[in-house]
Amino acid sequence: MTSATPTVTFTKTRPGGGRGNSTSEYSALLHTIRDAGLLRRRTGFYWLMFSGITLALGGAVTGFILLGDSWFQLLIAGALGVILTQYAFLAHEAAHRQVFASGPANDRAGRTLANLFVGISYQWWMTKHSRHHANPNILGKDPDIERDFISFTETDAARAKGLYGWATRRQGWLFFPALLLEGINLHIHGFRTVFSRGKVERRWVEATMLVTRVGAYVAVIFLFLPLGMAFAFLGVQLAVFGVYMGASFAPNHKGMPILPHDSKVDFLRRQVLTSRNIKGGWFMDTFMGGLNYQVEHHLFPNMPRPHLRKANEIAREYCATHNIPFTETTLVESYGIVIRYLNRVGLAAGRDPFDCPAAAQFGR
Repeated sequence: MTSATPTVTFTKTRPGGGRGNSTSEYSALLHTIRDAGLLRRRTGFYWLMFSGITLALGGAVTGFILLGDSWFQLLIAGALGVILTQYAFLAHEAAHRQVFASGPANDRAGRTLANLFVGISYQWWMTKHSRHHANPNILGKDPDIERDFISFTETDAARAKGLYGWATRRQGWLFFPALLLEGINLHIHGFRTVFSRGKVERRWVEATMLVTRVGAYVAVIFLFLPLGMAFAFLGVQLAVFGVYMGASFAPNHKGMPILPHDSKVDFLRRQVLTSRNIKGGWFMDTFMGGLNYQVEHHLFPNMPRPHLRKANEIAREYCATHNIPFTETTLVESYGIVIRYLNRVGLAAGRDPFDCPAAAQFGR
């Protein structure tokens, strides 16, 4: 069963919620998935993907050299934004142990791809993303719904005043334009993490990779291109990277149910009810790096990308049998849901927080 119109609140329930043993429900699904061989590694697939992306990178570098002082370089910049996002998808999958059977091998691959290729901190991503997977859309626990430029709850939106309040009331429409700056934001988070006082595993490895990657990349661009064109090149590449990254991750949970901090929802329902799948076939599988199967990715986070489609068939049928709402929609429809949801939340900007329904529900 599918649904394209999610709710934005969730009532508390005890484990199982009267639907039988919730632990055995998930265990039964997991056994079915494992018996179907869908948790086996597909290392060959990832080597093929890495080779294809690296070949594309080689083509972009060749084009950069041949074009020289030409505004057509901005096409190369856009292509680089896409290529770096594809590398980021591979780093994300290595972080989830989807690529190799060995944990250290996955970490080496993920750290190299994230820091040396993409220019973001693997440690920062791992810490933030692990918290998200454990508590998707749970207030006070999921870092992806914490207040930032965007407010995901009316309580947070109500705190926005002045110009920030004006923007918050229109945050749905501003969300995708704001992603033009997300590439810069990701790089800043990376440097802030590795040069902070907090604990960072292999800090100097990450720091060396980040400084080398960003320094060499910027130096090459400004040495080979005129000053104005170099700035334009960087701007286009970062803008495409930021929008592509944001547009791939945003449809997965935004506008889906948000759970109270102390909600007692079993693992199976917590992951399914807060996640949204995107329909679209093999093209969408590649375009979103497997993130279009967000439900299955959250239920089986170490499942290789090529197995997600088959797992989707099994999980969808299983959820239908157990009367668990399973959300799938198109990419365009998901963007509409996200924009409407954010604008609806944003209308609370400037109000008294205690007048907000969310505050009444979760503030007690």
